[in-house]
Amino acid sequence: MTDIRTAVWAESLKVRKSKMFWLSILASLFMAAMMGFLVFIAKNPDIASKMSLLGTKSSVIQSADWPSYLGLLAEMISALGLIGFGFVTGWIFGREYSDRTVKDLLALPFPRSYIVISKLLVASAWSILLAGILLIASLVIGSLVGLSGGTSGIMLHGAIIYGITALMALFVTTPVAFFASYGRGYLPPMGFVIITLLIGQFIAPVGLGPYFPWAVPGLYSVATMAGGPQQGAISYILLAMTGIIGISMALAWWRYADQH
Repeated sequence: MTDIRTAVWAESLKVRKSKMFWLSILASLFMAAMMGFLVFIAKNPDIASKMSLLGTKSSVIQSADWPSYLGLLAEMISALGLIGFGFVTGWIFGREYSDRTVKDLLALPFPRSYIVISKLLVASAWSILLAGILLIASLVIGSLVGLSGGTSGIMLHGAIIYGITALMALFVTTPVAFFASYGRGYLPPMGFVIITLLIGQFIAPVGLGPYFPWAVPGLYSVATMAGGPQQGAISYILLAMTGIIGISMALAWWRYADQH
């Protein structure tokens, strides 16, 4: 237990000392600011009419109220979560190869599974922190803009859906750990993330989204916030299996890493 705590502490220290950690926080704050700007434009049609491009962009917000705002926020985390969480996981695993420190890790006197577990725990904590910052900043900005319909029930419901969607997106990014290790760097995992996003965009319109794990978070957020029919149990089973398989593949790779 002491070894795993030491491994987690070492991984968290590497993250805290990196510029990428602070840049990711700034990126979350920037996305919240852009959300607030879009809803501000939607709430002020006079300004939108003078800025035709931004007016078109703000039309994704059905109305300038809290239910629409929270719904869009949940949809956004389903897509940005896959990209952001995937980048975080890919960076934590891939940097060991780009920094040429992987051999040092493999020589440490504790089980290699601890390396994978500690990296996944730190990646999860980092990702949850970013999702939390985005949510809190968006809520503050929404309040400053003066959105209507913000009852405690609506706010709580929107926050819960947002949290569940974020956790789903986080869970299906576990295969990124394997691709970062197998590809020995940053590019393969990001390529994997982009491919899954593209496939999700094409597969959802033909009705196969519920069977594609990376599309499930987005479909869940839309159906739940809109009060539509939920996906079947098979969607969540496939999502859970994807997360477990991703962790298992990463563990297996690091178990035999010096033999590849």
